[in-house]
Amino acid sequence: MAFKFCPHCGRQLQIKPVGAGQRLYCDHCRKIQYRNPTVGVAVVLVENDRLLLVRRSGSYAGMWCIPCGHVERGEDVREAARREFEEETGLKVTLGPVFSAHSNFHDPENPTVGIWFWGKKAGGQLRAGSDAAEVGLFSIDDLPEQMAFPTDLMVCEKLKRCLASDDLNHWLASCLAAD
Repeated sequence: MAFKFCPHCGRQLQIKPVGAGQRLYCDHCRKIQYRNPTVGVAVVLVENDRLLLVRRSGSYAGMWCIPCGHVERGEDVREAARREFEEETGLKVTLGPVFSAHSNFHDPENPTVGIWFWGKKAGGQLRAGSDAAEVGLFSIDDLPEQMAFPTDLMVCEKLKRCLASDDLNHWLASCLAAD
């Protein structure tokens, strides 16, 4: 949804060339109205070579994804990842390194930048939470057919390659010690 009116003064916005592109601009306030992507966070948790996924109950209802959510204004990305993961799965998690990062363009009106952290279970009780209808552990070779996000499939492909590598556990152990 594009703004038509300035959120500061209520006057109609104009289109003005700025830099290499066109931007909505308020001549009265002299402010550009940016439409930048939001930041999403997700946690990749693997137990016994099985990936934890949630079946969504909000947007993309019925489809599966790696537990994820949006970073709130003023919230640290790592804290957001922990919060969203616990809200959706009931589990507390220790975060390791960034496992993957991608631009998400599957919804052209609401682009996001996604950050997938590696996680390790730290407590809690596994259950479907606020935005999840169901939680489950899946073999990376037998994922649900209805995955919500193309970028999750990219992360799963990377995970599949990493699980086949003998170096993954050593790398993770050194990274998780720093959290």
